[in-house]
Amino acid sequence: MLSALLPGIGLIIGGRKRLGAFVLTLTLGLIGLGVYVGLTRREEVLSAAVVPSRLLITSVVIGAIAFGWIVVIVGSHRLLRPATAAPGGRAVGALLVGMLCFAIAAPAAIAVENVLAQRDLVQNVFVSQGESKSATRPKTVNVKDPWENRPRLNLLLLGGDDAPSRPGVRTDTVIVASIDTKTGDTSLISMPRQLTFMPFPKDSPLHKFYPDGFGKEGLSLEGRLEWMLTAMYQNIPDAHPGILGPSDNEGADVVKQSVGEATGLKIDYYLQVNLKGFSQLVQALGGITVNVNERVAMGGVSSAHIPPNEWIEPGPNQHLDGPHALWFARGRYGADDDQRQIRQRCTIKAIVDAANPSTLVTKYQAIAKAGKNLLRTDIPQELLPALIQLALKVKSGTVSNVSLDVSKLKLKYLHPDYEGLRETVAKALEPKPETPATTTPPSTPATKDPKTLARPGAGKTTPPPATVDLADACAYHPEGDQPS
Repeated sequence: MLSALLPGIGLIIGGRKRLGAFVLTLTLGLIGLGVYVGLTRREEVLSAAVVPSRLLITSVVIGAIAFGWIVVIVGSHRLLRPATAAPGGRAVGALLVGMLCFAIAAPAAIAVENVLAQRDLVQNVFVSQGESKSATRPKTVNVKDPWENRPRLNLLLLGGDDAPSRPGVRTDTVIVASIDTKTGDTSLISMPRQLTFMPFPKDSPLHKFYPDGFGKEGLSLEGRLEWMLTAMYQNIPDAHPGILGPSDNEGADVVKQSVGEATGLKIDYYLQVNLKGFSQLVQALGGITVNVNERVAMGGVSSAHIPPNEWIEPGPNQHLDGPHALWFARGRYGADDDQRQIRQRCTIKAIVDAANPSTLVTKYQAIAKAGKNLLRTDIPQELLPALIQLALKVKSGTVSNVSLDVSKLKLKYLHPDYEGLRETVAKALEPKPETPATTTPPSTPATKDPKTLARPGAGKTTPPPATVDLADACAYHPEGDQPS
């Protein structure tokens, strides 16, 4: 028992004092090292968790420590068991030793499995820079300090609506996540999937084919479906294979270039989510908690007037499993794209909130398995340690939504105002001025009519904020008519 609690003590009591003192000193040293690393080197440990070679070494070390611990327990028992013990006493002693060894071996085995699952996930999803091909990601990366001259990291989040009954892939979800590399504050820009005449940079080979953007004049509404943002991922690589250069995912590179030009941002990397894998990930996390402000359809076809069989009803703090979370993010019946985009951003926030340490530790193998089926990306392995550090900032930072005035920017028109979109995004992402320590509220002019000031919106001199904190946007505030 003592050797199980503190290896070495049993050997000392059994007469092997030097060996016992060595084992005890080694044990205390490992405990002290673990406490020191846990308290002062947490970020380095997390960074090591995305390096396959270090993960392999970690699994071997865990196995070796567990094996040595078991050897010490068995050795202590052999030294201390009575030589004249009856068979019953020997059986009880052997049973106790077996239980102690199992109590050590089982957690060690689970830990090794988790570490190897993490290694498998990293190797399958994130390929090294030299072994993968991308036509649009940064050519060189300063692994030690990749954010040295980069105030923001811009990631393109794609949701692929692929299914056995649908040929090709439609990216019905296109979101830019712009992350402040110093604070971790993240701004989400949702791109409506029906955007037409999406532009390309002048230095892109695709600009020659689509100088006015990806679109055609004189098409019916149904004909435009193949010329919208949602169709670019599939249709442009089919029409111009290899035009951007070597790539492991031509569709993602096409959308990166076009969305970057439309928003005025340099898109660094993409993360593509398979929607079936998304459901598995939420299930592995144990579900997510969201506020449901409107009835959300699970199925149904608006254009054919086919109602859904089931609804997610409004209510605060609803815990959704994988299938319900997927419908919450993508439910279309009776809802427009603006409503879906809000729900999608709230789903992202809910996943960030659900990925707490206790969930990751207890359910990691299922999460890693879902991650393998969920993600495609051009983020190289070499960048993962730095991204882990940035992810910690994102976890504690603010996630906000960049508000796009759909009518003003003509986002539902055949020719959207992309110049205005770029100005909106630039204004939303510009550094905020520091607030003075003390401020004096402006006095109200005496000439103002009190009745005028009482009217809603009267006296406002500033436009609405360009960004909205998702903690507020995703709060429970049901309003308006509900889909039926």
